[in-house]
Amino acid sequence: MQWEIVIGLEVHAQLSTQSKIFSGASIAYGAIPNTQACEVDLALPGVLPVLNKGVVERAIKLGLAVGAKINSPSIFARKNYFYPDLPKGYQISQYELPVVEGGCIKVQMGEVEKTVRLTRAHLEEDAGKSLHKDFHGMTGIDLNRAGTPLLEIVSEPDMRSSAEAVIYAKTLHSLVRWIGICDGNMQEGSFRCDANVSVRPKGSDKLGTRCEVKNLNSFRFLEKAIEFEAKRQIEILEDGGVVRQETRLYDADRNETRTMRSKEEAHDYRYFPDPDLMPLEISEAWINKVKQMLPELPEARRNRYVTAFDLPVYDAIVLTATREMADFFESAVKQLPSQAKLCANWIMGEVSGRLNKEGIEISDCPISPGQFATLLERISDGTISGKTAKDVFDSMWHGEHDGNADVIIENKGLKQISDSGEIEKLIDEILIANPQQVEDYRGGKEKAFNSLVGQVMKATRGKANPAQVNTILKQKLS
Repeated sequence: MQWEIVIGLEVHAQLSTQSKIFSGASIAYGAIPNTQACEVDLALPGVLPVLNKGVVERAIKLGLAVGAKINSPSIFARKNYFYPDLPKGYQISQYELPVVEGGCIKVQMGEVEKTVRLTRAHLEEDAGKSLHKDFHGMTGIDLNRAGTPLLEIVSEPDMRSSAEAVIYAKTLHSLVRWIGICDGNMQEGSFRCDANVSVRPKGSDKLGTRCEVKNLNSFRFLEKAIEFEAKRQIEILEDGGVVRQETRLYDADRNETRTMRSKEEAHDYRYFPDPDLMPLEISEAWINKVKQMLPELPEARRNRYVTAFDLPVYDAIVLTATREMADFFESAVKQLPSQAKLCANWIMGEVSGRLNKEGIEISDCPISPGQFATLLERISDGTISGKTAKDVFDSMWHGEHDGNADVIIENKGLKQISDSGEIEKLIDEILIANPQQVEDYRGGKEKAFNSLVGQVMKATRGKANPAQVNTILKQKLS
């Protein structure tokens, strides 16, 4: 039987405020355990939560960016369950009226654009953390994360492969960083995915029994966990078994998912409105104010790059993968607007390749956009060839002459020979010295021409303008 995988993702994005959602305690990463948990986070008797305005603004930003409805009023609810790192015995979350409802994320699958619908995005507080490794026979509890503001972004089950799920997650990851609501640091837990996976016979419109794989903190783990879980469910069904709805964990060392607990339904959590928090009223004036704070969104930039700079759609997608890369491109292309394609090619090629090799982001690139643009200008005006430019780029990357392309070119004698008379004289000498290759070319052997070009370039140590060499040589041989 042919099976279809059905996937929905729940993404927990840690919001980029300085303090927690209902208290003034810090959310800085890496502090000594239990040093960033105040009376509210510890649920001491008599304390009351106070909502952080910045958290709401960040949720509104996401809602506007995905074309969602911003609910007003929006209600906070108590989600009741017992776990050692949940001090109150309940988590403050949202249920019936989340702050963000609906919307969609457009993802690019090769040349095909796919729309993934969003169900909702709701605010909630994070729980603490249970520590097992350093305590023999016991569990330690660190409540530094308790009360950390999260925006849980829930998709509809619109994805049909692990590859689609990863592209959706990467697109969402880029978006929350682009609009400045989350730093997206997956190693520190700022962006975590839960994957709801089910399978059904191809052609069926009835959803299968889903299992939720929790806390996937890398795109690679997300892909592998989905693939394993889908395979596991298919094997159960093909053996005549029944898939049980449950929550599972992914073990990266064994590349497998395993049972964590039976999957709870909403009624198991006994949601009810939190009596300590009034309904959240979000006015149109507040929404409009937040709208003014939004940067130009990735889709708008992509469209502008295609129309204003005549770039291929693929280039526009790559250049807007992060806001930092898009800003780098725009800063550079301002200096040479007629060479947008050259600029795009170099950013996607030489710059990205070096960044990946060094394991750094473009925001940490040792070459500034202005220095980079100067290098491209020297290619454009014929001062150096594209091949020589790579050597100059390498010198700039390592900080030679403070990254000044012109000084590097001058000091290393890399200027391209573009004097027609000088090139013509050199070609005459090469032709006299190689009568057999001249005869071979005139006899129809194209390789002989390339050999002659190579000899000219060798004689000039690669400095001759290749285009001029080709033109003059063809004239001489015709």
